[in-house]
Amino acid sequence: MIDAFRHLQGNALAALGFGPDETPYRVITAGAFWRLRDYGSGTETSPVLIVAAPIKRPYIWDLTPDVSVVRRCLAAGLHVHLLEWLPASQDTCAVGMADCSEAIATALKSIADRAGNAKPALLGHSLGGTLAGLHAASAPSTIAGLVLLGSPLCFRPDESPFRDALVTLVPAPVADSDPYPGSILSQMSAVASPNTFVWSRWVDAALSAADRRAMSIHARVERWALDEVALPGKLVSEIVEWLYRENRFGRGVLQLGEQTIGPKTLSVATLAVVNTADAVAPVDSVSPLAEALGPEKFTILTYPGEPGVALQHLGILVGREAHAEAWPKIIDWIKARP
Repeated sequence: MIDAFRHLQGNALAALGFGPDETPYRVITAGAFWRLRDYGSGTETSPVLIVAAPIKRPYIWDLTPDVSVVRRCLAAGLHVHLLEWLPASQDTCAVGMADCSEAIATALKSIADRAGNAKPALLGHSLGGTLAGLHAASAPSTIAGLVLLGSPLCFRPDESPFRDALVTLVPAPVADSDPYPGSILSQMSAVASPNTFVWSRWVDAALSAADRRAMSIHARVERWALDEVALPGKLVSEIVEWLYRENRFGRGVLQLGEQTIGPKTLSVATLAVVNTADAVAPVDSVSPLAEALGPEKFTILTYPGEPGVALQHLGILVGREAHAEAWPKIIDWIKARP
């Protein structure tokens, strides 16, 4: 019911003209809890697969023509695909991280088959990047490179106040027999880091008030933030317990299907983009990977954040400065992969 109420609020903002303005796409394959979008026109070359976060809707990647990662990658000649997770239902509440990895594997194979066996680069933001990173660590030979955008993979205690607060607030264990309302995760995040999810948004609104374009982006992000979707209970349970609470991937003991994965199994070239103003995915959430893999395999690109993005955690996707300064570097890195 909370999700439905927040949808009504979001629809009110959309009615005022702050809804998404998405690029046309077609769905080329799908499963019970996911579908694969293809944004290509047939003239692009290097394939890329964006793994959307399972929280909320994926149009944050394609918010407006001015701040659209999808459009920017298309303009650079990349063949863009996006893996979208469908809202959880009673039939799909038992989906876990291994199931998500299988879905990514299926999507990658479908893309490679259509691209003459060219390996796609894999991109993800937030938990989408976390899921992409886990899959890359289990099957590094299937991708050309990995781009993590504000995506935590290591969760050592006492290094991230957000991580420490979240594991204290979320009950152990999370029930995995029902869909998990997106609004609950949003509220938990707000309590874990009120400065990130509450106070900074008000400050950002005030700073954006004199800039019409910034205020438009801020309002559209607020509309997106209200577009809650339910997540599989099992997936939420595994993320909270295995990653945030127990740091299994960071310790190299995460069992994903039949494989045990960790930093050392992530042998593919990886670019991690860290917003230094973001408390959700600080540099400590990826620096152990850099330590384990070395600079030849793992590169960290820092981005200082900016006003007009509502949530700094989303800055790399919707910030005008991010699109002007960071994204040309990210795209150049993707194109340099063999």
